[in-house]
Amino acid sequence: MNGHGRSGGRPTLEEVAARAGVGRGTVSRVINGSSKVSEHTRAAVEAAVAELAYVPNRAARALAANRTDAVALVIPEPEARFFAEPYFSDVVRGVGAALAETDVQLVLTLAGSDRERRRLAQYLSGHRVDGVLLVSVHAGDPLPELLAELGIPTVISGRRSAEETLPSVDSDNLAGAAEAVRHLLGRGRRAIATITGPLDVYGAQCRLDGYRQALAAAGHPADAELVSVGDFTEDGGRRAMRELLDRRPALDAVFAASDVMAAGARFELRAAGRRIPQDVALVGFDDSVVARHMHPPLTSVRQPIEEMGRTMTRLLLDRIAGRQPAGEPGATGGKDPGVPAVVLPNSLVVRESS
Repeated sequence: MNGHGRSGGRPTLEEVAARAGVGRGTVSRVINGSSKVSEHTRAAVEAAVAELAYVPNRAARALAANRTDAVALVIPEPEARFFAEPYFSDVVRGVGAALAETDVQLVLTLAGSDRERRRLAQYLSGHRVDGVLLVSVHAGDPLPELLAELGIPTVISGRRSAEETLPSVDSDNLAGAAEAVRHLLGRGRRAIATITGPLDVYGAQCRLDGYRQALAAAGHPADAELVSVGDFTEDGGRRAMRELLDRRPALDAVFAASDVMAAGARFELRAAGRRIPQDVALVGFDDSVVARHMHPPLTSVRQPIEEMGRTMTRLLLDRIAGRQPAGEPGATGGKDPGVPAVVLPNSLVVRESS
């Protein structure tokens, strides 16, 4: 009887129990990894599972445990930005790697419009997933509060503020930006402009703060004319660069808060006849594929984006399983120490653009 139960079809839990000479509940405990089973019994059950080629019915197990064996990766951004920004594909890759050795399925959801958010709220209120990974949340987004009301375990990537109340994983945006500006100062640049991300995103605020702090530490007063607000898109980088050149045509360096915006800035600098890096040094943020394929290759702050995806997934799986890891030290003050806040370091990758 190899691969089939007495029923002639797919082997059942009862048939495994009969073959192993134990009760149905004991088989269930072994399959679910319980430690409350003797080694002798475990070996007997595992042998019966192998002989019968028994495959657990995951749907039934999930139903019995009030689980769906699925988590949602929710990105509250328009579809156009999701496909244009390498950051998101790297996050997805990291999340997928963390789930690869589990039985948990990934549901990817974009919620860039009010209509999509309403549809998502309906979907989540049906408890169709065990937990949610939230990426790229803007200030005032109602999704985090909705998830808290629904009681769905949630981990956020990219904190909403220094006082984030959800478990979070982030990179050290402030330190990364400051290192980029110190590098430009070390290259002898003095009129250093920045193109920020949208300032309702906490990470973009931190990158602007890092830019300002590095200049202040070097004795350079703040200059509002050297700051232009972008939106993490290539078009936004182009618009911001045109604005900066109109205001301060003699600028000699630009720190863009994303590689994609740096690519837009590069286009406008070349259109204005500025050579990179001879006339204007250029630095981005993310160290994405965009940075490596630009001409000249772009100096950029490397975020450990895949590791961020893996870390937030591990945190979420812990919370779903009822494990509550203690908060980890990071760039957060006054937080509940029971809420994990992981801040991963960045590093500057120097290339020909600076």
